[in-house]
Amino acid sequence: MLRIKQIATAAIVTAALTTGASAETYEKYGEVEGWKVFVDQEKKSCLIEAVDAFENVVQMGLTADRSIGYLGVFTKADTNIKKGDTEGVAILIGENIYLGEVTGMRGNITKGYSGGYVLSDSPMFVKDIEQQYEMVVFPETEYSFVVDLAGTKKAIEMARECNDKQIN
Repeated sequence: MLRIKQIATAAIVTAALTTGASAETYEKYGEVEGWKVFVDQEKKSCLIEAVDAFENVVQMGLTADRSIGYLGVFTKADTNIKKGDTEGVAILIGENIYLGEVTGMRGNITKGYSGGYVLSDSPMFVKDIEQQYEMVVFPETEYSFVVDLAGTKKAIEMARECNDKQIN
């Protein structure tokens, strides 16, 4: 049986992105199993990032107040995504389906990339990401796609360690 959960939406996350992230704002903390961990110096929080063979980028981190997590997927491929637009999305991870909204980003991220992010305050969402090897994303208006989650458990552990060091 599939369980339906709602992905919480809240204030827009200012995501940093990818290989072109500003050196002044993002400092590399470490790397594990194909994921890089960065410290966001402005927010004093950490995020994880992986880039696949096609230069698609997946990022995960916490909002400034650390109460909500975000997951962003960004691509150089042609998309119809517009900054600030929202649309429904379903995300299948293991046996769980998560429903919510994706918010588009374009222009305030690394040049040439567009994509979107979802926000979640569900501990089960994070647990599924840590324990599963892929996530299938079903946007409302675009084709579905698969995100490789291999190595996320160790990367999230490293990000938690990094976040703890930012508080102290």
